[in-house]
Amino acid sequence: MTSEVSDDDFQQILAQTRHFVRTAVVPREQEILAADRVPDDLREQAKQMGLFGYAIPQAWGGLGLNLAQDVELAMELGYTSLALRSMFGTNNGIAGQVLVGFGTDEQKAQWLEPMASGLVASFALTESGAGSNPSGLRTKAVRDGSDWIVNGQKRFITNAPVADLFIVFARTRPADDDGAGIAVFLVPADAAGVAVGAKDAKMGQEGAWTSDVSFDDVRIPDGALIGGTEDVGYRAAMVSLARGRVHIAALAVGIAQRALDESVAYAATATQGGTPIGNFQLVQAMLADQQTGVLAGRALVRDTARLWVSGEDRRIAPSAAKLYCTEMAGKVADLAVQVHGGSGYMREVPVERIYRDVRLLRLYEGTSEIQRLIIGSNLVRAAQK
Repeated sequence: MTSEVSDDDFQQILAQTRHFVRTAVVPREQEILAADRVPDDLREQAKQMGLFGYAIPQAWGGLGLNLAQDVELAMELGYTSLALRSMFGTNNGIAGQVLVGFGTDEQKAQWLEPMASGLVASFALTESGAGSNPSGLRTKAVRDGSDWIVNGQKRFITNAPVADLFIVFARTRPADDDGAGIAVFLVPADAAGVAVGAKDAKMGQEGAWTSDVSFDDVRIPDGALIGGTEDVGYRAAMVSLARGRVHIAALAVGIAQRALDESVAYAATATQGGTPIGNFQLVQAMLADQQTGVLAGRALVRDTARLWVSGEDRRIAPSAAKLYCTEMAGKVADLAVQVHGGSGYMREVPVERIYRDVRLLRLYEGTSEIQRLIIGSNLVRAAQK
């Protein structure tokens, strides 16, 4: 999976993204938090920069970054409010990659170029009884002549309130020896029978919207079956989620770096008894633990992305990276609040927001517990072969 973008061109993309994040978005984080939305002008700038399709191949209108480049971009995007990345995260990640990897040429031609230009695609897998493990999926799709009828309820669907297209996973038969019985469909948000619920009120990540989505006798044509076969769904979900876990790990490194930078800046200037608190050894120890976690996470993410691109490891390493980096980000954020003392518990202080934002990273696209099961089971299975 060689990149379509040269190293020199990518360095320009990376530099432009860093400049955008740190000069345009960081100063407006409180505005995003207070309004629970990313301002329209920032959304438009992101579109113009190609961020809505940076991981979509150039043949379909995207920038064509591979995963090794994706993680470098994600570490920059993680430096600010995670709502920014959320705007286009599903386009480039779990939703878009289903189409890139499994869609027919006709499906790619119809949807990928609009997605790269700003159309929002949403990944509709999670249900009340099927979260990190999709085997409990209850949404059903039944053939009716040349069409499909979809019925079911999805939960916590990222970008659902603004989605133009849902990538919907549905059971077409019980699991059997031939497969999981899960297919995946392209369902336009304006299709009859699609209903998007109220925006979820979450602990953090203000501006990153999620909601329930229901499908009530939604009729879609046979051409909406991704890949043209019912047997694509489960594999598409697993591959897309595994790739997405590497991206989330990189995002965690980015936000941990921000928490570290905020901690160092505060320790260097805030005083206790006339002495900068950064001169105290116990504060230095906390900064050291933060720095060590960030450096280890960055190295792990880069190595995992390399293994994905080469095809050497697309199972264990992505789960290990997500497990370590998201847990690490939580610890770094906790230490950041501790370094700030009482100030770190106050709204409008960046580390307070970061502390709340990072908690979700250990839950979505597979909980830490699921990652441990994936890692352990694959190690044992490999040893038993």
